[in-house]
Amino acid sequence: MAASTKSGSGDASALHPHLEWAQRRDRVWLTVILENCQNPTYELKEKTFFFKGKGGTENLDHEITLELYGEIDPEKSTCKKTDRQLFFTIMKKDGTASYWPRLTKEQKKLHFLKTDFSRWRDEDDSEEEVEEKEDFNLDEMMNSMGGMGGFNGADLGGPAEEQEDSDDEELPDLQ
Repeated sequence: MAASTKSGSGDASALHPHLEWAQRRDRVWLTVILENCQNPTYELKEKTFFFKGKGGTENLDHEITLELYGEIDPEKSTCKKTDRQLFFTIMKKDGTASYWPRLTKEQKKLHFLKTDFSRWRDEDDSEEEVEEKEDFNLDEMMNSMGGMGGFNGADLGGPAEEQEDSDDEELPDLQ
């Protein structure tokens, strides 16, 4: 069973929280998206992930148990909580340094589980490409382009002073 609302305590009325995931060879990132989550509890075992918490706009119970595709190292895994999400960095078991074809053991599509494209990297991306993408800094790039002109009155044809602008024409007098 890949996902279930039942666990040791088993609350059948609990909802599934929304989840996003991404991975690298050595880790899986799993984000539980649940606003104002109160008293979250979670448990990581070698092949399972369990989460339970109360939150969301209607302050309802949410619970999930996932049977993971591969083995993990619960001792090296971490969790960080914010007001809207819980971020799990789940370390894959030593010697399992490979990409999983999916998060769960079962191939069933889960409506509450989505890919975290902001963290996703393809297996065939080289490590240099991955580091380059992760170190990308848009502000730094824009600052380095300071002397290149831009959209303020200039185009690729030359400086703004040499170009005629339709807004510079004289307007007729108002009567």
